[in-house]
Amino acid sequence: MVGSKKRYALADSAQQIVGGFLLAGPFVVTEEVWLLAGNMTWLHTLGTVCIVFGIGYGALYKADDERDPDREAEVAGVPARFVSLMGVAFGSVTILALTLTAPETFLQDGLLDGEASSRVVATTLKAISVGAIFSVVGAATADSVF
Repeated sequence: MVGSKKRYALADSAQQIVGGFLLAGPFVVTEEVWLLAGNMTWLHTLGTVCIVFGIGYGALYKADDERDPDREAEVAGVPARFVSLMGVAFGSVTILALTLTAPETFLQDGLLDGEASSRVVATTLKAISVGAIFSVVGAATADSVF
């Protein structure tokens, strides 16, 4: 495939989804993650997002000599496989957190008034960034192995 764009298939996303959900689950329902998120600043959150991107890119393109981001199909100049991986990493954690009512379970004290509700949203976003660190490992591993 030298010189040509590799086609990204639905099966690739399916593999990522399985891996992402598999490793995200335990962290979404762990009280310690929610306590950590409650104490994180937005700078810490940015750091975790950068870690997710770094792990994802490294796992897809640095750990596998056969993959070249310049030869893959792109979405707005970014390899489609990487876009999918980031969507799965953050999306799987978000879906699990909301489906399993993690914010309501771990942040019960802030669901009634507007100011506290915005704190719940902020803490949930921070917890998602923490869970995505583990989700991206599962998603990238499943993508690379299968």
